Amino acid sequence: MEEYFGFTRTPFGRDLPPESLYRSRQFSELLARLRYAATTRALAVVTGEIGSGKSTAVRALCAGLDSTRHPFVYISDSGLDGREFYREVLSQFGVSPAHRRGEVHRQFSALMLDLYQNQGKSPVIAIDEAHLLGHAMLQEIRYLTNFAMDSLCPFSLVLVGQPELRAALRLKAFEALRQRVTIRFHLGGLDELETKAYIEHGLKMAGATRIIFTDGAIRLIHNYSRGIPRVINNLCTASLLDVCAYEGNLVEPDNAQRAVNDLGDQ
Repeated sequence: MEEYFGFTRTPFGRDLPPESLYRSRQFSELLARLRYAATTRALAVVTGEIGSGKSTAVRALCAGLDSTRHPFVYISDSGLDGREFYREVLSQFGVSPAHRRGEVHRQFSALMLDLYQNQGKSPVIAIDEAHLLGHAMLQEIRYLTNFAMDSLCPFSLVLVGQPELRAALRLKAFEALRQRVTIRFHLGGLDELETKAYIEHGLKMAGATRIIFTDGAIRLIHNYSRGIPRVINNLCTASLLDVCAYEGNLVEPDNAQRAVNDLGDQ
């Protein structure tokens, strides 16, 4: 495909550096809010459909932070509990965690306070796939942000998950946790104009110098994908391969339709 279209790299991949990502209005707003959460040591909750770009936004946040002031910790573990959370954070900071839960919690608290009070650092901790967290872990989050009799939190915490996370936090059992959330953001799909801009941006990053997708093909891709970037990527890749197979020049609606059909059969 690269040789056929004259690309300098494979388009619509996941390996674009953060500075080369397409910044939709929503994506830019989310990133601004996450930066605010990082600098104010706040608790943020980010939700969105599968493939909407939540983890990509977290990656962009990490790349844009001053690591000397905001060391970044990323955790993605569907079976995460309190003890494993503390052990993972300590390990990422090079601290050997204790075995007992109470001790490892005290280690975590001491580390966070030392970083903030003595080293002038406020870590950013991101928990991905947070919609899979159990009841006990969500309650643990309420307590782990409580420092100095609830007058201080020396780090920021970002919970990232599918819409089920937002629904879970509405439950009365999590009222105390919900009140601690400063930043809430739900990342939706791109509109049709943004989908067009997203596709054109992806092609440009791959070295394209001409129009490749017709407006009709883009409209079809948008309608099927609902503007979800990961689905757009899959459809665009399948459409380009279809053009190669039929030795075409442009991605027309029939190429995009075959891509949609193939994706729907998976």
